[in-house]
Amino acid sequence: MKNIKQITALETFSIRHPVLRAEKPIESCHFDGDTLETTFHFGLYDSDNLLGVVSLFEAKNNLFTTEKQFQIRGMAVLKQHQKLGLGEKLIIHAEKQCSEQKQNLIWFNAREEAIGFYTKMGYQTKGLPFEIKGVGEHVVMFKAINDE
Repeated sequence: MKNIKQITALETFSIRHPVLRAEKPIESCHFDGDTLETTFHFGLYDSDNLLGVVSLFEAKNNLFTTEKQFQIRGMAVLKQHQKLGLGEKLIIHAEKQCSEQKQNLIWFNAREEAIGFYTKMGYQTKGLPFEIKGVGEHVVMFKAINDE
């Protein structure tokens, strides 16, 4: 039985590291804002095994005029559990959290290989692709939540 629960920033490292930062030191898994009260971390579990994580940061991107915004960071599912709908469950959970926090927009920097996944979930791209040093090419993606 798979379930999602709130976890600490430190607990996300066991997934962030092998999926997003494999060639880098474990310290690279710490993101600015990880420990703020306004940041939420969620883990998707199968029994006691953590399979995937997603983090939500209250962060404004100036590409958008929307007042209230959340940024998704550190979205990752262990390789052997990818393509099973777990990432989708995590994103839907993040969207619900945004809605509960009365946020109006969810955005993130998507890796090139993940754009198709997010497009299927109703996200749109904004602006041109850009390089995140040491990580690779990304594009900003977004979705309106709680349309007024």
